[in-house]
Amino acid sequence: MGERVATRDAYGNALLKLAEINPNVVVLDADLSKSTKTTAFSKKYPERFFQMGIAEADMMATAGGLATAGKIPFASTFAIFATGRAYDQVRNTIGYSGLNVKIAATHAGITVGDDGGSHQSIEDIALMRVIPGMTILNPADATETEKLVLAAAEYESPVYIRLGREPMPGVFGEDYQPVIGKAVRLREGNAATIIATGIMVERALLAADILNQKGTTVRVVNVHTIKPLDAAEVIKAAWDTGAIVTAEEHSTIGGLGSAVAEVVVQNRPVPMEFIGIKDRFGQSGKPTELLTEYGMDPEHIVAAVEKVIGRKNS
Repeated sequence: MGERVATRDAYGNALLKLAEINPNVVVLDADLSKSTKTTAFSKKYPERFFQMGIAEADMMATAGGLATAGKIPFASTFAIFATGRAYDQVRNTIGYSGLNVKIAATHAGITVGDDGGSHQSIEDIALMRVIPGMTILNPADATETEKLVLAAAEYESPVYIRLGREPMPGVFGEDYQPVIGKAVRLREGNAATIIATGIMVERALLAADILNQKGTTVRVVNVHTIKPLDAAEVIKAAWDTGAIVTAEEHSTIGGLGSAVAEVVVQNRPVPMEFIGIKDRFGQSGKPTELLTEYGMDPEHIVAAVEKVIGRKNS
């Protein structure tokens, strides 16, 4: 695994690259520039940066207005505020009107850590999934973040980009090129498939290594685009391996696991297990400790894979 970098940091770097190649890119923030990493953009391109204050609903509506004028706005704030406090404006101004706004939501999931459950967004993917036409990106590392942010600017759609606070190991090299809407197969195996997203991709790979040492080979699929989901890759995994485990730093209700299950049940029903947050709020703690507490470490993924294989063979 590569250098540990938070995806929010990679987002800040990507904005600077975007600004150089696309003069229509503008950035909005809700008084969180140091945390969302938009500060460098604001200093270098002050005429293209809008500090909206602690007014997320206003920020989303303003981003929609800028989109109608041909700009490509990136609206930045914490995930808990982007999808909770400003949901009305995201749904009715951006989603309902199909405006080309990019919502960059940092501090998602329980790896926010010490800030606790009030600031740990565990339902944001579910909220965004039900908005018609909303594209959802959840990158696994810094490299994938930069590439997807650049791709999002060229993608004519409302886009929700899920970003994290905690530095995470690198998974991909610089030659990696993700395509919005296409899942990426990272490992081959026939006993089961682990379908993972975001920070859980690296943990899925670690789980695959543990299983391989036990003589069990599993397929690992990275889903960086949760919506539109790459249904063809999911169906192929179901046919080829006959068992699926999903892994996400999000509630198991309404997120990646639900999206995969919807495809599986309609096309090729197979046993499934779900790694994620089981109908609980987050709590204050260190990120690694919380991931273990909520059953989201490699060992829990291994146990889920072994369980689903047992169900397949029973």
